[in-house]
Amino acid sequence: MSSKKDDLKFDTLAVRAGQVRSSEGEHSEAIFTTSSYVFDSAAAAAARFAGDEPGNIYSRFTNPTVRTFEERLAALEGAEACVATASGMSAILSTCLGLLKTGDHIVSSRSVFGSTTVLFTDYMAKLGIETSFVNLADFSNWESAIRPETRLLFLETPSNPLTEIADISKLAELAHLNGCLLVVDNCFCTPALQQPIRHGADIVVHSATKFLDGQGRCVGGAVLGARDIVGEDVFGFLKTAGPTMSPFNAWVFMKGLETLKLRMQAHSTNALALAQWLEQQDAVKRVYYPGLESHAQHVLAKTQQSGFGGLLSFELKGGKDAGWRLIDATRLVSITANLGDTRTTITHPATTTHNRLTDEQRQQAGIDDGLIRVAVGLEDVEDLKTDLARGMG
Repeated sequence: MSSKKDDLKFDTLAVRAGQVRSSEGEHSEAIFTTSSYVFDSAAAAAARFAGDEPGNIYSRFTNPTVRTFEERLAALEGAEACVATASGMSAILSTCLGLLKTGDHIVSSRSVFGSTTVLFTDYMAKLGIETSFVNLADFSNWESAIRPETRLLFLETPSNPLTEIADISKLAELAHLNGCLLVVDNCFCTPALQQPIRHGADIVVHSATKFLDGQGRCVGGAVLGARDIVGEDVFGFLKTAGPTMSPFNAWVFMKGLETLKLRMQAHSTNALALAQWLEQQDAVKRVYYPGLESHAQHVLAKTQQSGFGGLLSFELKGGKDAGWRLIDATRLVSITANLGDTRTTITHPATTTHNRLTDEQRQQAGIDDGLIRVAVGLEDVEDLKTDLARGMG
């Protein structure tokens, strides 16, 4: 690009940032499906391996297509560096293993993806890294959980599946006062609706599988932040351990970024309309969506998000039986635990995404047996209402 990134707006960066054309002069970004690279000489190879000369070495950690995706997403998030990974969970794993050591401590929201909880409790614990879980929206919980050995504060905002909102700026200040890093999973808003680094977060993680792709095609993740933290420490782990994003997947995600803002605005519009309709249904006990005035953190969401996203959940009065009956009655929406697709998806969190948690952990996280999660797609919202109404009789 001839213009500086700082001079360009989000929509332009989404389609232009990071691209370096090859000698072929391609208009769309190329896919470099190669495992290794050729050097001009033995001396050039030595200089590349020593870090004295920039350039590609081996596609486990350097690939032109992956690099273009990384630079584009970094531009959208306002980050200095991005490390692309094989999945969203490997992004979180790379963050932890790149930055933590035995004896360190994590404070995490209880309202995180079930696999994230298991990663912390079952696998980080094996390495002597302990995690304390707190109420996402209760600032005093975060304050009281911090210890001298705490290194990371970790959260999703909005959370999955209850769409709770954390005050990013306030938690960033708390983290920095205690010598900690604030890590925000921005999967559900994406940088099109929320940019945590601009609110003080140190690291942003993504499951690119979700809204960044937007069409349910590939699995991938990303870690973003400062050059000395993400670009060195997290990258160092990826370079050695190899939870690497493939060039093809990186190319697919780049294509997703080109339409990201348009899609997130449409997801948000549809989700708000569906959430307002759900609030009026007799079978529904409660609806969780930050765009509703009834949401506990609605005002906070408006201050740090430019839209409310495509994720919502609602609690049925009849518990698990009512939840399964509604899901089985649908004919249009897809029964799948994935989300962020153009197609609306529906799932029962207690028996799918959060089934690896104990009953006590689910209760603490607010995952009721009657809870249904819907990731609202781009279909006509009236068709979605009709489909959900089938199971509410």
